[in-house]
Amino acid sequence: MEEDKFIQDLKEGKPFAYEELIDSYQQKVFATCISFVPNKEDAEDIAQEVFVEVFNSIHKFKGNSKLSTWIYRIATNKCLEFIRKRNAKKRFAFLQTILGNDIPVDKTNYFTEMNHPGILLENKEESDILFKAINQLPESQKVVFTLCKVDDKSYQEAAEITGKSVSSIESVMFRAKKNLQKILENFYKNNQ
Repeated sequence: MEEDKFIQDLKEGKPFAYEELIDSYQQKVFATCISFVPNKEDAEDIAQEVFVEVFNSIHKFKGNSKLSTWIYRIATNKCLEFIRKRNAKKRFAFLQTILGNDIPVDKTNYFTEMNHPGILLENKEESDILFKAINQLPESQKVVFTLCKVDDKSYQEAAEITGKSVSSIESVMFRAKKNLQKILENFYKNNQ
């Protein structure tokens, strides 16, 4: 189906267009979500939120990028929003505990709980270490590295999704790789 006609059908609220959208993007959006939030249930919840946002905001889509780029941008932003809220809750619980209030601290290390369906059991330990390291990167580096190396997007696609230039993506990726190398070197030095 021609993309312009498809987008118009979505804007007009035609049920077959929504079905087509979900059929076409459900697995891709889930793959992006689980790359950022490596927990199947949460990634599924975020993917659902992405489609709700797409349905509610399709009338705002201007066509300045491909529909897929716009959807990936929403997915990336929903994942980052989820991560920020989760980190804020952990900090709040930690502060409550320090101040003597009886709110228990969430002791699970959520973002090392690697339940990505593409990870084989024998690679789970290495994957856990890698995802711990990725999640220590500054947000912009984490986004670019995840999009390009985990979610297998090209630099051009990552640039379109993030709204940055390709040269900016290359620069951020270079810094992300350097920082990951340091994080992993320190990890292996401290765990020998």
